[in-house]
Amino acid sequence: MIDEAPPLVEMLQVNKHFGALHVLKDVDLTVARGEVVVVIGPSGSGKSTLCRAINRLEPIDSGTIRVDGKVLPEEGKELARLRADVGMVFQSFNLFAHKSVLDNLTLGPVAVRKLPKADAEAKARALLERVGVADQANKMPAQLSGGQQQRVAIARALAMDPKVMLFDEPTSSLDPEMISEVLDVMRELAREGMTMIVVTHEMGFAKASANRVVFMDLGQIVESAPPAEFFGNPRSPRARDFLGKILSH
Repeated sequence: MIDEAPPLVEMLQVNKHFGALHVLKDVDLTVARGEVVVVIGPSGSGKSTLCRAINRLEPIDSGTIRVDGKVLPEEGKELARLRADVGMVFQSFNLFAHKSVLDNLTLGPVAVRKLPKADAEAKARALLERVGVADQANKMPAQLSGGQQQRVAIARALAMDPKVMLFDEPTSSLDPEMISEVLDVMRELAREGMTMIVVTHEMGFAKASANRVVFMDLGQIVESAPPAEFFGNPRSPRARDFLGKILSH
């Protein structure tokens, strides 16, 4: 159930340049608690930059970003604390290769949340069970399939008790059979009411699990609508053109 409280994530007039390239142009986006927002659009439209700006992995040039009412600071301990509230799952898993699966999950809760090690391990094992890889706890990431690594990455993000989860193309480097493993975990999170911002090409996930689809092109949010409305009757020519290309395959 989506909350009527103030938005959990708020982007106001956000701008970002990479040199001469204007990748985010006056972006305004609010995400309510418990809302699942799927961001789609052509390559180079600014989707990943938007996602990475929310927890300051990508600094912005102007504008304001708030998470749970707090403006993201530029650096320092306060940023680390706020970042802990924002779980992030990347295209490339980003697990610590030299640490076991279990250690990957306990590191953040012990170091940042100051959770006792035994509690962190119990929680980590429960999360690995939840994403279907409990039997992999003592393995190193390289011993896992891509789908297993991505499910571990989701569990690692959840271990921090984030208020919102960001997914940046979480299935784009996976084989087709592994994609469904990861999407199943994400669908379950959506059903449980996790606030999620998902950059993806998986239109089936957008149709089934999103509360809202945001379409980006050339650094701007062109359209924002519930999935049935967006896929059934896109308002902008750019969205119609995009959907025509991807849904005809």
